[in-house]
Amino acid sequence: MVKDKNKISIALAGNPNCGKTSLFNTITGMRQHVGNWPGKTVERKEGILEYGKIDFTIIDLPGTYSLQPYSMEELVARDYLINEKPDFVIDIVDATNLERNLYLTTQLLEMGMNVILLLNMDNYGEKKGQHIDERKLSMLLGIPVIKMEVVENSSKKKLLDFLIEEHGKKNKSKLNYGKEIECPIDHIADLVKSSKICEHAPPRWVALKLIENDKVILEKVKGYKNGERIIIETRKIQENLSKIKGEKIDAIFTYARYGFISGLLRECVKKPKIDRVRKSDIIDSIVANRFLGIPIFLLIMYCMFQFTFTIAEPFMGWIDTSFGWFAGVASAWIEWVGAPNWVSSLVADGIVGGVGSIIIFLPNILLLFFFISILEDSGYMARAAFIMDKVMQKIGLHGKSFIPLLLGFGCNVPAIMATRTLQNKKDRLLTILINPFMSCSARLPVYVLFVAAFFSKNEGLIIFSLYLLGIIIAILMGLIFKNTLFKGLSSQFVMELPPYRIPKLRTTLLHTWENGKQFMIKAGTVIFSVVLLIWFLGNMPFGVEYASENSVIGIIGNFIAPVFEPLGFGNWQNSVALIFGILAKEVVIGTYGTIYGVSEEGLAPFLQASFTPLSAYAFMVFVLLYVPCISVLAAIRKETKSWKWMWFSAGYILVVAWIVSFVVYQGGLLLGFV
Repeated sequence: MVKDKNKISIALAGNPNCGKTSLFNTITGMRQHVGNWPGKTVERKEGILEYGKIDFTIIDLPGTYSLQPYSMEELVARDYLINEKPDFVIDIVDATNLERNLYLTTQLLEMGMNVILLLNMDNYGEKKGQHIDERKLSMLLGIPVIKMEVVENSSKKKLLDFLIEEHGKKNKSKLNYGKEIECPIDHIADLVKSSKICEHAPPRWVALKLIENDKVILEKVKGYKNGERIIIETRKIQENLSKIKGEKIDAIFTYARYGFISGLLRECVKKPKIDRVRKSDIIDSIVANRFLGIPIFLLIMYCMFQFTFTIAEPFMGWIDTSFGWFAGVASAWIEWVGAPNWVSSLVADGIVGGVGSIIIFLPNILLLFFFISILEDSGYMARAAFIMDKVMQKIGLHGKSFIPLLLGFGCNVPAIMATRTLQNKKDRLLTILINPFMSCSARLPVYVLFVAAFFSKNEGLIIFSLYLLGIIIAILMGLIFKNTLFKGLSSQFVMELPPYRIPKLRTTLLHTWENGKQFMIKAGTVIFSVVLLIWFLGNMPFGVEYASENSVIGIIGNFIAPVFEPLGFGNWQNSVALIFGILAKEVVIGTYGTIYGVSEEGLAPFLQASFTPLSAYAFMVFVLLYVPCISVLAAIRKETKSWKWMWFSAGYILVVAWIVSFVVYQGGLLLGFV
């Protein structure tokens, strides 16, 4: 296939925390499309850019440590590279951890990719006295090597100019694992080539994967005419190699790669004789301390919620005023044109009251993701997982599960997808079942509304207590499942702690914008549709008083209300809000806004008339814990491949929410709270 010289396709590859996504954001800016890989639920990021009369297409591959098909991310990355054959694969490596990062590089070269090695964060290595000779490294690998700090604004032009200069050139990889390994690879490669097997992939790579017992490639080769003969020949080579090396086949190739890398580093990297104490080690001695780590983590969480509420308040007022002005103008215009009353009700009660009551919380959402992005980019979020791992291991839970749980603070859907990193099926199921207890950003508008109405002096503390309660319930339920449904989990948790970095404002703002955009899209589609449905049900049957007990929505609410009576919020409006909240948690507020026909600020008097501070807190606890939104249930169904687990998850979570809210409300009454 002849490729257009004016178009360059680029795949970004690298380990987690290497700076790959930062580079993607730096190059593409706002010209990004985020979706899923065809037929997969792994996130796909694609960006387009025109520079110097060249059209660039950039694909951000999932972050992986290798290209073995052990996880969905690794398989997706490998399939894309083999099938699409991008013009360049930019392999971003952490220059402070070359040995670990170059393992992926060797596998990219094995695939015959046109690799450019990008050494990121070399300034951190230089500060420690490390020096990398990139010219010598380029010569020994047979590929271009460039040093660059991906978060710097100048990196975009430097890299694009470099790519244009290199366009049309091909790697002359000098990857060599020694005669004892290379000769068997060449022998099988000749058989693969002559039999025209897997012609879309390099014969040497196919041969290497066959010898390495790659299950995906083995299954494909079996389907060819001479496939069985090649596999028999491969088995003979495996037995011979194992005898010579005295190791299992997978270990032989792992050692070969690391041996090759070790030789490279001896030739190209100079390190100080005495490794000085790093600043990150000093910081970790405090924030990751076994005594101070958890209190510091909780303090940071509390400050994040307190700042989110305090800083967002004036912006919320401005949005509320704007919606009030819009509602007044719209009502005046509707009256002027002589439109029927139902149109006025639709605009005032449905659109302005419903959607407006949710949009007002956009500042809170943006600020929450802004602070979370800072914690992630600084390297602290990885420490938080490390800190909590110690607690989780002590009570018998799998430590690595805390990574998806942390992601649940943003959204439970990608958090549940992130459980694919857990290789044990029981580990994955356990983590999926407890993930919905982590309070996603969609619940935040409900908290903000209620704390403003009932706890104006302790906003941050109340919201913090809810997030903490979600973590505690998740851990407790995990412990119960561990000792009942999922006995025998023993997987260990190993993770790499990235160096501390000063977050770049541009990258942080891009992350914040992406999440804010998703919130706005949700408000403009799902939430808008739901509030229109609520408005319609509030007007049915025709002629009934809008949103009264005699309307369809009132009848539905009154039917469900007795269930919530022991929890302190058993009126029909609250029941309806919780029912529709299953579609999307923000809809809880949208329902109130539609029923009462007012925006967020005007809802306070209505809520104060039907709640006490105690019942308001019990209501927030129920919102925190009860059935997750439909998108989360769909994600559970897709990841578990089972309707049974989806319905089990929805059912047991609803029971837990009712019990905990009951304990909070009834226990509060016994203690004298109101």
